[in-house]
Amino acid sequence: MKTRSDKKDKVNVVTLGCSKNLVDSENIITQLRGNDFEVVHDSNDEDANVVIVNTCGFIDLAKEESVNTILQFAEVKKQGDIDKLYVTGCLSQRYKDNLEEEIPEVDAYFGTLELPGLLAKLEADYKHELVGERALTTPMHYAYLKISEGCNRTCSFCAIPLMRGKHISQPIEVLVQQAQNMAKRGVKELMLIAQELTYYGLDIYKRRALPELLDALADVEGIEWIRLHYAYPSKFPREIFDVMARRKEVCNYLDIPLQHANNDVLERMRRQITREETVDLINYARQIVPDIAIRTTFLVGYPGETEEEFEDLCDFVREMEFERVGVFRYSHEEDTIAHDVADDVSDETKADRSNRIMEIQQEISAQKNADKIGSVVRVLFDRKEGGYFVGRTEHDSPEVDNEVLVDAKKHYVRIGDFATIEIVDAADYDLFGVPVGA
Repeated sequence: MKTRSDKKDKVNVVTLGCSKNLVDSENIITQLRGNDFEVVHDSNDEDANVVIVNTCGFIDLAKEESVNTILQFAEVKKQGDIDKLYVTGCLSQRYKDNLEEEIPEVDAYFGTLELPGLLAKLEADYKHELVGERALTTPMHYAYLKISEGCNRTCSFCAIPLMRGKHISQPIEVLVQQAQNMAKRGVKELMLIAQELTYYGLDIYKRRALPELLDALADVEGIEWIRLHYAYPSKFPREIFDVMARRKEVCNYLDIPLQHANNDVLERMRRQITREETVDLINYARQIVPDIAIRTTFLVGYPGETEEEFEDLCDFVREMEFERVGVFRYSHEEDTIAHDVADDVSDETKADRSNRIMEIQQEISAQKNADKIGSVVRVLFDRKEGGYFVGRTEHDSPEVDNEVLVDAKKHYVRIGDFATIEIVDAADYDLFGVPVGA
């Protein structure tokens, strides 16, 4: 058992879930350090006496991971190896009462917007002068920029509005200030994130202001790449593609979760768009920005999804040949509209359908990568791993997309910098290259 002195608490912030949660954790860390706390992130060291678990409650697997992590630290607390355990984030927002009853070892639970309360428990002040400043847990050359919170969409399967509330945009000048602060610290790439990017500005400017925001961020000195994540296809502001084509700082990359392609399923999902409208949008994007890479995700096993409806989705994936694809299996979430309908697609069928989509995409990705052999690309290098320098083109986001590998035994590139690379070989999801002139 640890013995504590009068020294100020050392806090370990543990982050689960998506990049939006990571930004929340970075804000927690910033506030605590501003109150002179020693803070670590996702640390395996055993000298922190306070643990804050920032949870995810998106789907069943995420909820299970969050609960298991809380239980793990609750046991550590029972053994006397930590003094305090706090839980925040989406799971805590949604299931606070249940968690308090089931895991009473936690000292306090907080929702997604209760940072001041969490700080108060630690006898720390919420410092307004730190708003706009942020500790970074990512490599120093890239960072996430959350442009809004919450979501006003009514997709039948989604619990995010229950956990994150209604859409609230951050003013352009606030986001520009954040970008300037990060650029001064060496950040070269910004990943714009939100529950729904394209709704940005409707609440505070009464218009879709994402194109305007992109222009303002592209003017920030030092920011060389701006990447768009989590755009909603319905009523998509097509002016975004004009900005993408016009501003070299805005990556030719769009993460746009489409969820499905069968019109009946889309209607049941309440996605407010048809397959035909989706095809028109994607074709328009490729017309205005011929080099665009489109990442999308699909949801398989939605209640009532028939084999015929699923085959429609498979045909769509083959037809559109997206550059990047991910698949989620439907999770039956309480208090969502779809929860009133029987979850009648078996887990085995969901798994099979997920695998079948990814098999189709694997062939598409392999061919697209093979076509890149002989091309010369600009690459931002993130790390060295397994004998390779590992980087990304403007068509790839960290952790989820393809990577470019350079043999570290034969060549040298600087981590955190751009390099011009010739692609000499390709695999299904990776490219292999050599520095130009090497």
